[in-house]
Amino acid sequence: MEDKQHNGRVPVVEDMKVKVLRGSEASFDSEEKSDYPPSGANSIYTAILSRNEAVKDAKRLKTFLELRDKYVKKNVIFEDPLFPANDSSLFYSHKPAMKFEWKRPTEICDNPHFIIDGANRTDICQGELGDCWLLAAIACLTLNEKLLYRVIPKDQSFTENYAGIFHFQFWRYGEWVDVLVDDRLPTCNNRLVFTKSFRKNEYWSALLEKAYAKLHGSYEALKGGNALEAMEDFTGGVTEFFDLDEAPKELYSIMRKGLQRGSLMGCAIDVTSASEMESRTQQGLIRGHAYSIIGLEECDQVAKDTKIRLIRLRNPWGRVLWKGPWNATSNEWSTISIADKENLKKQTVESSEFWMSFTDFKRNFTKLEMCNLTPDTLQGDERQSWTVSVNEGRWVRGSSAGGCRNFPDTFWTNPQYRLQLYEEDDEPEEKQASCTVVVALMQKGRRKQRHQGAVFLTIGFSIYEVDEEMRGKNQHLQKDFFLYTASKAKCKTYINLREVTERFCLPPGEYVIIPTTFEPHEEGEYILRVFSEKNISSEEVENTIEAGQIQQDKIQKEKPIVFVSDRARANKEIAHDGIWGDIKKKPKRKLFEPEEETDEEKQFRAIYQQISGEDMQICANELRRIMKNVLAKHSQIKTKDGFSLETCRSMIALMDTDGSGKLNFEEFKHLWKKIKQWQLIFTRYDKDKSSSISSFEMRNIVNEAGFHLNKQLYDIIAMRYADEHLNIDFDSYICCFVRLEGMFRAFNAFDKDGDGIIKLNVLEVSPFFFIPAAENKHHQHFLFKIDLSSLHSGSS
Repeated sequence: MEDKQHNGRVPVVEDMKVKVLRGSEASFDSEEKSDYPPSGANSIYTAILSRNEAVKDAKRLKTFLELRDKYVKKNVIFEDPLFPANDSSLFYSHKPAMKFEWKRPTEICDNPHFIIDGANRTDICQGELGDCWLLAAIACLTLNEKLLYRVIPKDQSFTENYAGIFHFQFWRYGEWVDVLVDDRLPTCNNRLVFTKSFRKNEYWSALLEKAYAKLHGSYEALKGGNALEAMEDFTGGVTEFFDLDEAPKELYSIMRKGLQRGSLMGCAIDVTSASEMESRTQQGLIRGHAYSIIGLEECDQVAKDTKIRLIRLRNPWGRVLWKGPWNATSNEWSTISIADKENLKKQTVESSEFWMSFTDFKRNFTKLEMCNLTPDTLQGDERQSWTVSVNEGRWVRGSSAGGCRNFPDTFWTNPQYRLQLYEEDDEPEEKQASCTVVVALMQKGRRKQRHQGAVFLTIGFSIYEVDEEMRGKNQHLQKDFFLYTASKAKCKTYINLREVTERFCLPPGEYVIIPTTFEPHEEGEYILRVFSEKNISSEEVENTIEAGQIQQDKIQKEKPIVFVSDRARANKEIAHDGIWGDIKKKPKRKLFEPEEETDEEKQFRAIYQQISGEDMQICANELRRIMKNVLAKHSQIKTKDGFSLETCRSMIALMDTDGSGKLNFEEFKHLWKKIKQWQLIFTRYDKDKSSSISSFEMRNIVNEAGFHLNKQLYDIIAMRYADEHLNIDFDSYICCFVRLEGMFRAFNAFDKDGDGIIKLNVLEVSPFFFIPAAENKHHQHFLFKIDLSSLHSGSS
């Protein structure tokens, strides 16, 4: 970015840091397994962040119970048609190397059980799928009974009311969903191929893995990932990621407090290349493999009169464990009291768990993943009530995928969310008026789209304080604002995780949050959650649709009507001087009565008379020929071959008020007047004289032309009218504006009470798809209720 002056101001340079991670995908060699003794599960505090849970739970339970009872009554075993027992549910990139046979637990063993002696972490043994990240999250989940049985409903059995149908519940982008599966599982030689329990007749973990695979489209979609994903899907909580090379000094206390409050935690050693995946360190740790964090302890070292901090971890593989200090046979155990030693040994309930010093943990592992059940865990000792604001959106190439602040020319086009913080914290951290917020940006659907080549985008966000003169105005902030204004806060690093989360303490005021991908032109969907200790207001900028003269028109109480049906034909029709032109009868005069004409209009008349024929009206093909001749005489308007037939048809749909499907000369002149007005705007933005404009500029161009659209419409304009280089040529530009004006004109023709909602029968819906319907005498009385904001799906 050039360091140039602009009204005495110097552009602000803000470089964004980026970090790229590889997901944990180590898979377990089935020969290296062990039998584990049973262990119990702890019940600790849980808070699930979701709305209307009682209602949603009731509906989900009803669906599952209805289906189960239906199959029980019919004495039929359920087969899931949405996740069939064939290769399509296993892999999308290749055929299985082995021959799989799908079997129900009743076909594998004599006495199958869903859960034996409670669901706990000993029931999770990794199979031949690289989903250690998922199993690490499940192991953490078993430590909290309330969370566990929220995900795994208890009332399921292979004996009572058995119909081969089971269900599990996951949090997905703001709400809980119920996933139904049958109990057919992939086997080879009568053994489960993927996740299994150490007990040969226990199947909850295998069925949970299957339900999670169905949620993402296939088992292969679960290969490689970060434990944070599954932790969040099990809780709806708030995620945190720590790079242990840059860990805060108080990390131990953050983790200890998190475990006390039910946070789920995992860790891993990053790999820098595929060749490092599953390789072992000298101390026995697996690179690219996910571990669960089970506990923390602080013990007295008797001889040194000091304390040692220890951490307990679990490897889903079992016996591939830590060989360094504080392993099961190390001499370090003799340095602590007998009571502490017995206490720690007692907590280690299975051979897949091990202890290590907290110092060695930070030295050997590279990343820590934490999912907090509420934002409380991130700071402070007192639990608080939190409010949450949720917004969903997407980045669209050429419109709203502007990239991070490193790309100032397009950064401003990203989605913008106004955040109003006016209620101060009760006990601010620094004794100054401040508002605590936690911002969580999550990308949606990327794992499920893996079969299409999707990977996690590198994402992040910035927060800017809004200038006083812009506060309270629902306007998209422009390029200059970001060019000369420094961000008030931002995420530490852009990273290719599903979610990026940061906590901030901001002075009271109005802010704008800009969620972005790191690179521009990358498309994806996301959900933005903002948590606050106090009430907050958070909404997307540009969430209304209107035309520039709306307020004036309402004062004058003028109701333009377009001819689209007998209902409209009965009384009024529009003028062509503007979207909201004066209401008047169509002139009952000869087409070519004498009046003062400009030289340009005389040229038009000659061309028009030559092409229109005896009826003195032109169809779309004739309009195209006329426009080609007219444009040839205007060097400032360059097109390859005039206007396309599609554009000409749209022009007739806009200007044809009598439903004839043709234009007379007066209508043609009004059309040309509009084109010239739009052409002047086009020329101002066509700075390189290429006869095309950047699709990113359409937001400003549309506003300048008097239209105010929402973000969805701007996205649709870019998708429909921009070429592969994200440019819009003059023909596409005019076609877009013709359709926009037609949409507003037709809608407001029927919006008689001005509330932004209309009711139409089938015939009257036609103008919103630009189909003249004046001559159809057979009225259909099906009614459609439409508001202006919904028209983007079928118009422009």
